[in-house]
Amino acid sequence: MRTYGLIGQSLKHSFSADYFNSKFQLEGMTDCRYDLFELESIESLSWLIETHPDLEGFNVTIPYKEQILPYLYYRDKVVDEIGACNCVKIINHKLYGYNTDVEGFLKSFIPLFQTYHHSALILGNGGAAKAVKAALDELSIQSTMVARKPNSVDEILWDTLSAGTIADNNIIVNATPLGMYPDINSFPPIPYKAITRFHLVIDLVYNPAKTIFLQKAESQDATIQNGIEMLEQQAEASWNIWSPAI
Repeated sequence: MRTYGLIGQSLKHSFSADYFNSKFQLEGMTDCRYDLFELESIESLSWLIETHPDLEGFNVTIPYKEQILPYLYYRDKVVDEIGACNCVKIINHKLYGYNTDVEGFLKSFIPLFQTYHHSALILGNGGAAKAVKAALDELSIQSTMVARKPNSVDEILWDTLSAGTIADNNIIVNATPLGMYPDINSFPPIPYKAITRFHLVIDLVYNPAKTIFLQKAESQDATIQNGIEMLEQQAEASWNIWSPAI
């Protein structure tokens, strides 16, 4: 059985297995399956590879998109540039790392983009946030990460995020797990009253479909989108990597 999967620390929120196994069933790919692999730490990765010899590739989610880098035999250009990997192909027990989050975000974002969308705030500074920033850079959209622990002088602290900053950036992307099942009552602490109908507000969380973050933005007449389309787009990009030979 050709096996694929998802590694992460807590995967109760994930729709990836349902997505891929439905895809395999619809396309008559009876020799393929997709499993969820919860790892307590990235150090368990070697054990996973050894105990699942049929594993041909896997996706990577919180908190391992950056932690997996030292385990990779090969990194594609995007992984090297942003320092985050969400897709791995296994060849002769060696891990080949790719990033499909950038492509997934671009394909979900572009249909919503308007000419008056000029600059963005990215909430978070982890692997998903880095992918969003890389995607926005491709479109020449200026963006700033907002974090509790900034990693560079270009990032700003949550505590300094003002209504004026929200008004000056009419694209807001939540790239944190705040609001993700089962913690559905949490949401990013931003001045929501400064959001307007000219804002595009995106949550990479897709479970629940409409987080409190998106509800608050919608109440301000903003255009909103959750992360399900990005998930589907990056999943298809991952399959394109796994299915052909390198």
